[in-house]
Amino acid sequence: MKRLFDLCLALMASLTLFFPFLLVWLMVRLSSKGPALYWSDRVGRRNVIFKMPKFRSMRVDTPAVATHLLNNPQQFLTPIGSFLRKSSLDELPQLLSIIKGDMSFVGPRPALFNQDDLIALRTQHGVDALLPGLTGWAQINGRDELPIPDKVNLDVAYMQSQSFWFDLQIIVLTFVKVLRRDGIQH
Repeated sequence: MKRLFDLCLALMASLTLFFPFLLVWLMVRLSSKGPALYWSDRVGRRNVIFKMPKFRSMRVDTPAVATHLLNNPQQFLTPIGSFLRKSSLDELPQLLSIIKGDMSFVGPRPALFNQDDLIALRTQHGVDALLPGLTGWAQINGRDELPIPDKVNLDVAYMQSQSFWFDLQIIVLTFVKVLRRDGIQH
Protein backbone atom coordinates (compact mmCIF):
# COMPACT_ATOMS: atom_id res chain seq x y z
CA MET A 1 0.00 0.00 0.00
CA LYS A 2 2.86 2.40 0.81
CA ARG A 3 4.42 1.98 -2.65
CA LEU A 4 1.07 2.59 -4.36
CA PHE A 5 0.50 5.70 -2.23
CA ASP A 6 4.03 6.97 -3.02
CA LEU A 7 3.62 6.37 -6.74
CA CYS A 8 0.18 8.01 -7.00
CA LEU A 9 1.16 11.03 -4.87
CA ALA A 10 4.48 11.48 -6.73
CA LEU A 11 2.77 11.37 -10.12
CA MET A 12 0.09 13.86 -9.00
CA ALA A 13 2.70 16.15 -7.44
CA SER A 14 4.85 15.94 -10.60
CA LEU A 15 1.95 17.03 -12.77
CA THR A 16 0.87 19.77 -10.35
CA LEU A 17 4.40 21.08 -9.89
CA PHE A 18 5.51 20.78 -13.52
CA PHE A 19 5.58 24.54 -14.19
CA PRO A 20 7.21 25.48 -10.85
CA PHE A 21 9.77 22.74 -11.60
CA LEU A 22 10.54 24.33 -14.98
CA LEU A 23 10.74 27.79 -13.40
CA VAL A 24 13.22 26.64 -10.75
CA TRP A 25 15.24 24.76 -13.39
CA LEU A 26 15.45 27.97 -15.44
CA MET A 27 16.39 30.09 -12.39
CA VAL A 28 19.23 27.71 -11.51
CA ARG A 29 20.55 27.65 -15.07
CA LEU A 30 20.45 31.43 -15.44
CA SER A 31 21.96 32.24 -12.03
CA SER A 32 25.08 30.05 -12.08
CA LYS A 33 27.34 27.90 -14.24
CA GLY A 34 26.66 24.21 -14.44
CA PRO A 35 23.67 21.89 -14.74
CA ALA A 36 20.37 22.63 -13.00
CA LEU A 37 20.29 19.23 -11.35
CA TYR A 38 22.90 17.83 -9.01
CA TRP A 39 22.98 14.03 -8.78
CA SER A 40 24.15 13.08 -5.32
CA ASP A 41 25.37 9.59 -4.39
CA ARG A 42 23.10 8.55 -1.51
CA VAL A 43 22.63 5.47 0.61
CA GLY A 44 19.36 3.67 0.01
CA ARG A 45 17.66 0.58 1.38
CA ARG A 46 20.14 -2.06 2.54
CA ASN A 47 22.94 0.49 2.08
CA VAL A 48 22.80 0.35 -1.72
CA ILE A 49 24.08 3.54 -3.35
CA PHE A 50 21.69 5.37 -5.69
CA LYS A 51 21.76 8.71 -7.52
CA MET A 52 19.42 11.26 -5.92
CA PRO A 53 18.60 14.43 -7.88
CA LYS A 54 18.32 17.87 -6.33
CA PHE A 55 18.21 21.31 -7.83
CA ARG A 56 21.76 22.59 -7.57
CA SER A 57 22.04 25.13 -4.77
CA MET A 58 25.83 25.02 -4.47
CA ARG A 59 28.58 25.91 -6.93
CA VAL A 60 29.90 23.08 -9.08
CA ASP A 61 33.29 23.14 -7.27
CA THR A 62 31.78 22.43 -3.83
CA PRO A 63 33.28 19.40 -2.01
CA ALA A 64 30.92 16.39 -1.80
CA VAL A 65 30.37 16.46 1.97
CA ALA A 66 27.43 17.29 4.21
CA THR A 67 26.89 21.05 4.23
CA HIS A 68 27.48 21.34 7.97
CA LEU A 69 31.02 19.96 7.44
CA LEU A 70 32.03 22.85 5.19
CA ASN A 71 34.04 25.61 6.88
CA ASN A 72 31.92 28.35 5.34
CA PRO A 73 28.92 26.89 3.51
CA GLN A 74 27.69 30.35 2.48
CA GLN A 75 30.69 30.82 0.18
CA PHE A 76 29.59 27.81 -1.89
CA LEU A 77 25.93 28.79 -2.35
CA THR A 78 24.77 29.90 -5.78
CA PRO A 79 22.96 33.27 -5.98
CA ILE A 80 19.60 31.50 -5.46
CA GLY A 81 20.95 28.59 -3.40
CA SER A 82 19.91 29.94 -0.02
CA PHE A 83 16.37 30.57 -1.29
CA LEU A 84 16.15 27.07 -2.77
CA ARG A 85 17.26 25.46 0.49
CA LYS A 86 15.11 27.58 2.80
CA SER A 87 12.04 26.97 0.64
CA SER A 88 12.99 23.28 0.14
CA LEU A 89 12.49 23.75 -3.61
CA ASP A 90 15.86 22.08 -4.16
CA GLU A 91 14.16 18.83 -3.08
CA LEU A 92 11.51 18.80 -5.89
CA PRO A 93 13.49 16.54 -8.27
CA GLN A 94 13.42 13.79 -5.63
CA LEU A 95 9.91 13.05 -6.89
CA LEU A 96 11.79 11.23 -9.68
CA SER A 97 13.49 9.00 -7.10
CA ILE A 98 10.11 8.24 -5.53
CA ILE A 99 8.62 7.33 -8.91
CA LYS A 100 11.63 5.13 -9.67
CA GLY A 101 11.32 3.38 -6.29
CA ASP A 102 14.66 4.47 -4.79
CA MET A 103 12.84 6.60 -2.22
CA SER A 104 9.51 6.95 -0.45
CA PHE A 105 7.73 10.10 0.67
CA VAL A 106 8.38 9.17 4.30
CA GLY A 107 11.41 7.40 5.72
CA PRO A 108 14.86 8.28 7.04
CA ARG A 109 16.56 10.91 4.89
CA PRO A 110 19.11 9.23 2.62
CA ALA A 111 22.64 9.61 3.94
CA LEU A 112 25.47 10.85 1.77
CA PHE A 113 27.70 7.99 0.61
CA ASN A 114 30.52 9.24 2.88
CA GLN A 115 28.54 9.70 6.12
CA ASP A 116 30.05 6.52 7.58
CA ASP A 117 29.03 7.26 11.18
CA LEU A 118 25.36 7.76 10.26
CA ILE A 119 25.31 4.71 7.95
CA ALA A 120 26.94 2.47 10.59
CA LEU A 121 24.56 3.53 13.35
CA ARG A 122 21.50 3.10 11.13
CA THR A 123 22.73 -0.35 10.08
CA GLN A 124 23.36 -1.33 13.71
CA HIS A 125 19.73 -0.48 14.56
CA GLY A 126 18.18 -2.02 11.42
CA VAL A 127 17.11 1.31 9.92
CA ASP A 128 18.93 0.38 6.69
CA ALA A 129 15.99 -1.95 5.93
CA LEU A 130 13.77 1.09 5.32
CA LEU A 131 13.41 2.92 2.03
CA PRO A 132 14.79 6.45 2.51
CA GLY A 133 12.30 9.29 2.40
CA LEU A 134 11.80 12.77 1.07
CA THR A 135 10.88 13.57 4.65
CA GLY A 136 10.86 11.67 7.90
CA TRP A 137 10.25 11.73 11.61
CA ALA A 138 13.76 13.10 12.23
CA GLN A 139 13.18 15.81 9.59
CA ILE A 140 10.23 17.27 11.44
CA ASN A 141 11.92 16.93 14.81
CA GLY A 142 15.05 18.92 14.10
CA ARG A 143 16.20 18.53 10.49
CA ASP A 144 19.79 19.85 10.13
CA GLU A 145 20.09 20.64 13.84
CA LEU A 146 20.07 17.06 15.15
CA PRO A 147 23.18 15.19 16.26
CA ILE A 148 23.54 11.83 14.50
CA PRO A 149 22.58 9.63 17.51
CA ASP A 150 19.37 11.64 18.01
CA LYS A 151 18.57 11.40 14.30
CA VAL A 152 19.01 7.62 14.37
CA ASN A 153 16.88 7.31 17.53
CA LEU A 154 14.08 9.13 15.70
CA ASP A 155 14.58 6.88 12.65
CA VAL A 156 14.23 3.84 14.94
CA ALA A 157 11.09 5.31 16.53
CA TYR A 158 9.63 5.79 13.03
CA MET A 159 10.56 2.24 12.04
CA GLN A 160 8.79 0.86 15.11
CA SER A 161 5.66 3.00 14.62
CA GLN A 162 5.23 2.91 10.83
CA SER A 163 1.67 3.22 9.58
CA PHE A 164 -0.22 4.92 6.80
CA TRP A 165 -1.67 7.45 9.27
CA PHE A 166 1.74 8.18 10.82
CA ASP A 167 3.13 8.80 7.32
CA LEU A 168 0.26 11.21 6.58
CA GLN A 169 0.91 13.01 9.86
CA ILE A 170 4.62 13.37 8.97
CA ILE A 171 3.76 14.70 5.48
CA VAL A 172 1.38 17.33 6.93
CA LEU A 173 3.89 18.35 9.62
CA THR A 174 6.62 18.58 6.97
CA PHE A 175 4.46 20.93 4.92
CA VAL A 176 3.97 23.14 8.02
CA LYS A 177 7.72 23.07 8.82
CA VAL A 178 8.62 24.02 5.24
CA LEU A 179 6.20 26.94 5.28
CA ARG A 180 7.69 28.14 8.59
CA ARG A 181 11.26 27.32 7.45
CA ASP A 182 11.89 25.57 10.76
CA GLY A 183 15.16 23.73 11.34
CA ILE A 184 17.05 25.06 8.32
CA GLN A 185 20.61 26.22 8.90
CA HIS A 186 21.84 27.03 5.37
